[in-house]
Amino acid sequence: MAYTNIDDPSAYFQTVIWTGNSGYDVNVVNDGNSDLQPDFIWAKERTSPGGYDYNHNLIDSSRGVTKTIWIDSTDAEKTASQSNYDLQSFNTDGDITTTVQVNQDAGFSIVTYNPGSGQSPSAINIGHGLGAAPGCIIIRNRTRVENPRFWHKSIGAGGAILDGTSAYNSSTSTLVNTVNSTIFNVGTDFSVNGGYPIVAWCWAEKQGYSKFSSYKGNGNADGPFVYTGFQPAFILFKKSSDAGDNWMMYDHKRPGYNVTDEALHPNSAVGEYDNANANLDILSNGFKLRSSFGWVNQSSHTYMYMAFAKHPFVTSTGIPTTAR
Repeated sequence: MAYTNIDDPSAYFQTVIWTGNSGYDVNVVNDGNSDLQPDFIWAKERTSPGGYDYNHNLIDSSRGVTKTIWIDSTDAEKTASQSNYDLQSFNTDGDITTTVQVNQDAGFSIVTYNPGSGQSPSAINIGHGLGAAPGCIIIRNRTRVENPRFWHKSIGAGGAILDGTSAYNSSTSTLVNTVNSTIFNVGTDFSVNGGYPIVAWCWAEKQGYSKFSSYKGNGNADGPFVYTGFQPAFILFKKSSDAGDNWMMYDHKRPGYNVTDEALHPNSAVGEYDNANANLDILSNGFKLRSSFGWVNQSSHTYMYMAFAKHPFVTSTGIPTTAR
């Protein structure tokens, strides 16, 4: 079997940096090897212009380009005034019919659902359309003041919040429970259930393209090497066990070379955290921590992560990638 079926990750995932135009329209051009019409966009300003911090914006083509969710906030979904383009299909695998947009090759689906129950919801199964068990799911109630929930396969049932620094809650059955190749089960918390429209972004792991796993810190400046099987274009991680630690988000374009030390925090609207405490190297087959700071490398603590590829470590024809 080929090492990977995705020789060109830029067909499915790209990181792009652009400069704003004082509120006027700006054309943002993806510069990967492939043309890409994105179905999911995570956008964040980096520098706090005028001393004002702007939120993380999550936009997808199922809800339409006029709809954005601030992932670092409990605010309900926001609506802008531009055009709206929707692309939807339906899935009946779970207990209710869900609207699903899915790319099984890339292991990604956008699921919108409305359980339709009142103030006493029951746990229900939600079809995700991936054809494989998800490795990571982000769920957000669209109209109610709630935390965005983050489920990760390496930790299991429960979930973390993306807009805060709390530890992963693995002792609850009210969030995400059973996950398999057709459904994920949600409990009774209104952030994932109840009589409200909800969106879930689901990812299944694809060798050489995406990885949803964990690493254990060693507490040394010469931190652990984390094997992903590709050169990462994007890395998001957080310590799962402790409260008070920020989420850490990196990509291969900020600053574009090693040591990579420019991180964003999905739980905060502040600009980039540019500090030696955030150091890591992006390598041809993974990433290596270069700091003993607790947010990234506390001894004996577990960090869950999601990562997407710039290049596979080895292509389907056996060609290896090189370090940047």
